[in-house]
Amino acid sequence: MRLTLITLLAIHALIHLMGFLKGFGLSQFEGIKQEVSRPMALLWLVGFLLMAFACVQVLMGSPRWFVTGFLAVVVSQVLIILFWSDARFGTIPNVIILVAAIMAYAAFDFQNMIRSEREQMITSIPEAPESIITESSIQHLPPIVQKWLTNTGTVGKQAVRQLSLTQELRMKMKPEQTAWTNATADQIFTIDTPAFNWSVEMQMNPFMPVTGRDKFEHGKGEMLIKLFSLFPIVKAKNNDKINQSALQRFLAEMVWFPSAALQPYITWEEMDAHSAKATMTYNGITGSGTFHFDENGRFEKFVAMRYKDVDVDAKPLPWTIIATRSEVINGITVPVELTVSWTLEEGEWTWLELSVKGMEHGAWGDGVMG
Repeated sequence: MRLTLITLLAIHALIHLMGFLKGFGLSQFEGIKQEVSRPMALLWLVGFLLMAFACVQVLMGSPRWFVTGFLAVVVSQVLIILFWSDARFGTIPNVIILVAAIMAYAAFDFQNMIRSEREQMITSIPEAPESIITESSIQHLPPIVQKWLTNTGTVGKQAVRQLSLTQELRMKMKPEQTAWTNATADQIFTIDTPAFNWSVEMQMNPFMPVTGRDKFEHGKGEMLIKLFSLFPIVKAKNNDKINQSALQRFLAEMVWFPSAALQPYITWEEMDAHSAKATMTYNGITGSGTFHFDENGRFEKFVAMRYKDVDVDAKPLPWTIIATRSEVINGITVPVELTVSWTLEEGEWTWLELSVKGMEHGAWGDGVMG
């Protein structure tokens, strides 16, 4: 798609250049049979420069190329109208470029919305002194949770207040889907005031880019998925089901910042020697799930009854996250490869395989895994 656009812009630019050269008698371009005056030739030159610059911007990956693209289409279409008998078929590439520019603007606007939301998240973090996790501070927790915090290396470290990560994903959007869809995502968390903002980009097929954003903030969840960053295909926010579902996602993803186990909005209940139930309550929303560990306190899986859908008649279903590989990042052991599944009436549906590719935790930039 990108290569096609670059080629189209380059060819269209050259045609405009030929109009300029003809107007100054430097070429006998037969594609334009009408006489081209020198003032008109300069307008053809402007069209060439705009098309060429837009082409370079797309080649360089500039997200703002749509500005030049819009201007190029306007100038080009004015010329086509003035030279309609010779240039009318140039309307076709102009329409294609215009559609691509609209999609580029939509993608830019979507990402700008995410940047604005994240800036607001960061600026809302309250001032607080540094907090070091100590042996005494974890004594009230179930023994297996104490072992988890100790063996991950959390004890003796500063409590994580913010975290950002990048992910590579393989997804199956429907239980009957056999082929995996590849995607990339990035996410930020704040912990003192629990919140996350997750964005994803995927290609459903070579011609259908999909962007999405899932967030939890102030105890409220919101999911937005758009085709071409333009047409909403999923839009859900601020109802009890999505609020609780987003809260439970934050609770499960605490495995990337174990020190959050000590936050006052989370309470623990020992289930057996290898598991403990965590209940999170924040801004009137409550959700829970059970963390399972091996005998050494290494996280194995998280299981919760969670809403997959937000319809009125939707019921919570078993939702399971399994860690398949862990690594030490900045001295703390965290899972870096996980699978996520729903248990449906017809059987288990593993819909997501997630691999963490980069992580920064603690104060921003404390630790990086590349």
